Amino acid sequence: MFINGSWVDGRAEPIQHIHPASGEALFQAPNADRSAVDAAVTAARTAFDDGPWPRLPARDRARFLRSIAELIRSDAANLNALLSLDNATPSSFVGFYQMGAEYPADLFDTCAGWVDKITGATYPQWEPNQPFTFTTHEPVGVAAIITPWNAPMSLFAQKLAPALAAGCTVVAKPSELSPLVSLRMAELIAQADLPAGVVNIVTGPGDPVGTALVGDPRVDKVSFTGSRDVGGAIAATVSARIGRVSLELGGKSPALIFSDADLSTAVGIAAGNAFLGLSGQVCVCQSRILAHRAVYDEVVANLVGFAAAAAFGDPFDPKVSAAPMISTRHMHRVLGHIERAVADGAQLAVGGGRAENVSNAGNFVAPTVLVDADNSMAVAQDEIFGPVLCVLPFNDEDEAIRLANDTRYGLGAAVYTRDVNRALRVSRALRAGRVKSRDVVYDVVV
Repeated sequence: MFINGSWVDGRAEPIQHIHPASGEALFQAPNADRSAVDAAVTAARTAFDDGPWPRLPARDRARFLRSIAELIRSDAANLNALLSLDNATPSSFVGFYQMGAEYPADLFDTCAGWVDKITGATYPQWEPNQPFTFTTHEPVGVAAIITPWNAPMSLFAQKLAPALAAGCTVVAKPSELSPLVSLRMAELIAQADLPAGVVNIVTGPGDPVGTALVGDPRVDKVSFTGSRDVGGAIAATVSARIGRVSLELGGKSPALIFSDADLSTAVGIAAGNAFLGLSGQVCVCQSRILAHRAVYDEVVANLVGFAAAAAFGDPFDPKVSAAPMISTRHMHRVLGHIERAVADGAQLAVGGGRAENVSNAGNFVAPTVLVDADNSMAVAQDEIFGPVLCVLPFNDEDEAIRLANDTRYGLGAAVYTRDVNRALRVSRALRAGRVKSRDVVYDVVV
């Protein structure tokens, strides 16, 4: 672990990392305890209150961030390989921009460019003896960033780079299921010679490590990406002390496929999210397919055909296109969701069990398409986080919007149509943080 500018050993029993694709124990990761979290928060608090980082000229902070960006680029091949060791992301998928090392490097460069552009404002006088009023942006203080296992490199950078640009100090806790990439990035950050205590990294499970970090009153802000339930618990803990929190939680994102859509595009994107790459272990995965009744059967047939494209195995094999579930426990959770869906009355169009023609030592689940489901079923309401799609028909635009909004999630959605007016109209009606429309050559973000 990296605390106060130095590498320290874990304080608890090391974490045994079991590779999801092979079932082999590949390495041990350090395991923090509450005392390690306390040391990391103390270092970050001292670095913020008494150290130079939040007081550096903007151009100096920018230089540090650009240095980190170049160090990441120089180590890109190694970081990409560590990602496949961490969570079995297929090497063929690491080449996608937001998965590999190019993306975090660009993020640090982008944030370096923002450092001297975070400005306040001045206002005319309100009192006779007051020449003017001005505002300024201040770093919030000590930021705790907690990242998930599915995108440990990109999400680590998404949280860390802006915090550093703003002048915050940081305690980061990557998932214990994929700590390698974050620890390697800590080594690169150490080479950039940031002041001690500005960046600290502790590894270990959510309890006690995450619990101790979130509950420490010296932490000014918590940024968390993960499940809805854990996010709710974090929000309750932090809000009790009037702290700040940013949450990116789960999703059950609908894909609305209208009768005029380019079906090959719609199915390719939706099925690609669910069946290839991380095999549906992505928060914005389009896991509820809402298809117009006129094209429903064709959509289902295309999804079934696409399922056969998933190739399982060693993530370093360039022919492999789909990842296993992150753990045996999670694999059984996904399979349990499928079993419950069938028991509730849904029908299997394809899949439904463990993947065939691959070692059972890995946590591979076959791409699964469920039909004859109802939107009230658990399979249509719960985030499964695996290669599982349920396909629901709709008759008209109003019904599609109603079904799409009938969820407790609101992270993302997609609209597939050639009609630009419909794309804009439906996008505005959907209660989702991000709505994509692919057939009209642009993304609609609301």
